[in-house]
Amino acid sequence: MRLRNKPWADDYMNENSHIVVADPFSKKGKWVSEFENENPVHIEIGTGKGQFITGMSKQYPNINFIGMERVKSVIVGAIKTVKEAEILNTRLLNEDADDLRELFEESEVDQIYLNFSDPWPKARHEKRRLTYKTFLEQYQSILKSDGKVVMKTDNRQLFEYSLVSFSQSGWTLEEVSLNLHNLEDATNVMTEYEEKFSEQGHPIYRCVVRVP
Repeated sequence: MRLRNKPWADDYMNENSHIVVADPFSKKGKWVSEFENENPVHIEIGTGKGQFITGMSKQYPNINFIGMERVKSVIVGAIKTVKEAEILNTRLLNEDADDLRELFEESEVDQIYLNFSDPWPKARHEKRRLTYKTFLEQYQSILKSDGKVVMKTDNRQLFEYSLVSFSQSGWTLEEVSLNLHNLEDATNVMTEYEEKFSEQGHPIYRCVVRVP
């Protein structure tokens, strides 16, 4: 689906600079100063319209959440969601996840969320998958020694690929669920895609892995 261009997106981001960090690269190693506390830092790669990160921020007010979304026409929706929720422990970045090590110092992050990432099903696009080995190397660098990655998807092929990729890179599988909603996990915060796919009867897969 082609996203409609929003020519007012830049102005909207500038008007909400208390939510969208204008120069996130200057915050590397200094995210505690951005939030003005030393609470754990959790990041979501591909935050969409912000439903998940807003829900998590409400549920865990003593955690600092950073949502990354590269598409301007999408992140403006996340800004609106965060703004209306009136939460203070969330920041958004209009950045790609090409190299997280340019945004975060070693051991600066406590947890990473990968929610319904693009599966890139064709073999020639394997390196673009967010669980490809080069991305796992980035995660390992910025996560603390007990840091974790939490992944949710409705794509069985991507899920199976990711489990193998994590295992081959030495990550510890702490949880593997082939139908998350059967667990009736009251702490689970759903994304927009998760609600949609679940209503259509699709199983939701989740894994929790710990850094090597």
